[in-house]
Amino acid sequence: MAEEQTEERAWKSSFTEGGKTYAASLFWQPLLNEDSPLGEVKEAAENILEGADLYVVRKGKSSQFGLAASTQGFARGIPSAAVALVSGLGNVTSFLGVFKVDTGWWYICFRNDVILSDGDTLFVNEKDAKDQFISMLAVPDWDLLFAPEEWGIDETRHDALAPLLEKGLQAKLEKISGSNDTIMLGVIVVCFAVILWFAYSNLKSMFFTPPKAPVIAPVQQIETPAYIPPEPKPWEKVYNPVDVMKQCYTATKKVVQLIAPGWRLEGVTCTPESGLVTSWRRELGRMTWMEQALQTSGIEFTSRVISKDGNTFMVTLPIGEVSTLNSPPEYAEEELTNIINDLNQTLGTRISLSSKSWVSPRGTSYQIMGFSISSNNDPLNWIQLLMKFSGLTITTVKYDINTRQWHYEGEIYEL
Repeated sequence: MAEEQTEERAWKSSFTEGGKTYAASLFWQPLLNEDSPLGEVKEAAENILEGADLYVVRKGKSSQFGLAASTQGFARGIPSAAVALVSGLGNVTSFLGVFKVDTGWWYICFRNDVILSDGDTLFVNEKDAKDQFISMLAVPDWDLLFAPEEWGIDETRHDALAPLLEKGLQAKLEKISGSNDTIMLGVIVVCFAVILWFAYSNLKSMFFTPPKAPVIAPVQQIETPAYIPPEPKPWEKVYNPVDVMKQCYTATKKVVQLIAPGWRLEGVTCTPESGLVTSWRRELGRMTWMEQALQTSGIEFTSRVISKDGNTFMVTLPIGEVSTLNSPPEYAEEELTNIINDLNQTLGTRISLSSKSWVSPRGTSYQIMGFSISSNNDPLNWIQLLMKFSGLTITTVKYDINTRQWHYEGEIYEL
């Protein structure tokens, strides 16, 4: 299934418009120091988007940098389409758009002066671009909306893309340089000083310290205590969050496509331990219609329960295989809180936090940060971002069919 999802959401790295090639599908991050961005860029390339070796800076009220990897088709010297369009639109602070280009459908989402981390994607398939556009269309207060005219979506503009890009800044992808003469010189000086100190210490101990007389202690019989194996850490065997998100998404897709006349699907809840649980409520029609829909769906249910009044069908179904892994924590509470708050300011989606603790059977206390997210973006869109946190587990995935919102709950172990 993972391979199918990869194919469904295929993307490209560039398109040509008005005779000029532009880079798209960059991964965007906030930038604190736009005058000296290299330090932040290198850190993100190492910890957030591994393999990234190219970047571009967008200066403004909320400065950002975009990351890319040459192994994925990006090339140095190509201007960023997102920077060109954002700067070309002037004082517009929030806009959402999809433009048909030569290599696919370019989706761009600029919210509150920030390009969302996944808001610059060149989709190969039109359906993927349209689904992403529709999911964000539910967010209110857009200054501008762009969409292909053939989509027939009200209140959207159909401007030609080339003139908009030409009006903007042509910020080009640069190589993430690993050289910094000042830093290297400092490292060399420090290393040389350490070598001299060790040499001095060894010579002093060899030639100037008088030998000590040996101390002869009486031999004692020491009882060897019974071996007690070390207590396993709670993060040494946790459910793989990538598997949980993918399998819950797949199971949810199955049940939301199961329709019986007069029956309404209620909330969907998925956990790695219990699988997926959901129910249908009768608004009109007959109970046998729902029974027939379940029987012909091709879904293997773990259980099916009908309420005594015959108006509710509750079912459970297993999700696919979820592996376990060792995922030790990387951050203390304060640092982890700062990172997530920075993500909140970048994404425009609120990640709510709570402090927890757990005491093991041997009395060891572990600190945990609980989190919850409500979003219009499905689990596949959140995987790339959330899985950067080591020590993370996904405990619950919920889907509201009425609002089309996803709700995620999980925990992150702290140092």
